[in-house]
Amino acid sequence: MSDTLSTVGTATGAESAEPVVRRRSLVVARLRDLALIPAIVVIAIVGQIVNPVFLHTDNLINVLQTMSEIAILVLAETLVLIAGRMDLSLESTFGLAPGVAAWLVVQPGVTHGLGVVPGAWAIPVTLLVGAFIGAFNGLLIVRFRLNGFIVTLGMLIVLRGILTGITGGKTFFDLPQSMLYLSNTNWLGMPASIWVCLLAFAVAIVVLGFTRPGRALYAIGGNVDAARAAGIRTDRVLWLTLVVASTLAALGGLLLSGRLASVAAAQGNGDIFTVFAAAVIGGVSLNGGKGSMFGAFTGVLLLFMIQNVLTLAGVPAQWISALNGAIILVALAVSRITSGRAQE
Repeated sequence: MSDTLSTVGTATGAESAEPVVRRRSLVVARLRDLALIPAIVVIAIVGQIVNPVFLHTDNLINVLQTMSEIAILVLAETLVLIAGRMDLSLESTFGLAPGVAAWLVVQPGVTHGLGVVPGAWAIPVTLLVGAFIGAFNGLLIVRFRLNGFIVTLGMLIVLRGILTGITGGKTFFDLPQSMLYLSNTNWLGMPASIWVCLLAFAVAIVVLGFTRPGRALYAIGGNVDAARAAGIRTDRVLWLTLVVASTLAALGGLLLSGRLASVAAAQGNGDIFTVFAAAVIGGVSLNGGKGSMFGAFTGVLLLFMIQNVLTLAGVPAQWISALNGAIILVALAVSRITSGRAQE
């Protein structure tokens, strides 16, 4: 009988300890989300010392606007990473989606434009192209069970080639006003693109933190078999995630095209490295199931602040490019020290 009482007592103690463990894990997760805030403050101070222009309103708005385009791409990749996958083709979608829209709406005689679609349809066309690419990726990865890394690597190359083909290796100019609106219009004193970026992250934070689909995404990234056993429709969630991510990448490319008033044949080329750097330093695990949108946002903000400080200090651009790889290595080392596990 004493053994029975001992067993019951042990079980009861374990059950009562579970909520405590969960609360501690939640506190640790929240602290990790805020881990980059001190670094952002330090970089702001250093930037002001390096060049007094750094904290001027115009410079900060410029940093935020330039960041907003890549930040939405980071948001898209973070969704896929949390689900335990990678989508390398997002950087090509970033260029091809607005490129197809420009190709269809720009009048003949201006590069290789066809002029067959009214300018007002440029934004819907851009987003539809992004959604189609995501759906096609989902078909190959989810339905046919092909390796996601290889599929998206192949798609990156294919989409890059299509963009080069429709542009003729040149740049689309004379874009319709609809493609310029979000980057050239101010809302409450800031470019609309900044507000779009902030709104996208706010929605993502709410969805991932407080809704069933968001919890399902973390469950799939943590253990897809366990998620399936728990009744989660893993294939549907993964497919939808790929579609949403590609649509967001198209939106980010639209913001960049609007700011530059053009779509270049090389738009988005190499941006995936910056995206992974921002996600990793923001605490997003490459293994899936871990990370937050707030952490990803602070990661891309810190990265662009550092780049801006180096630019104001007169550091050559080629050295700034090398910085992204170094940041990833430092972030992995810090992750190993703080959690005891490397992000493989």
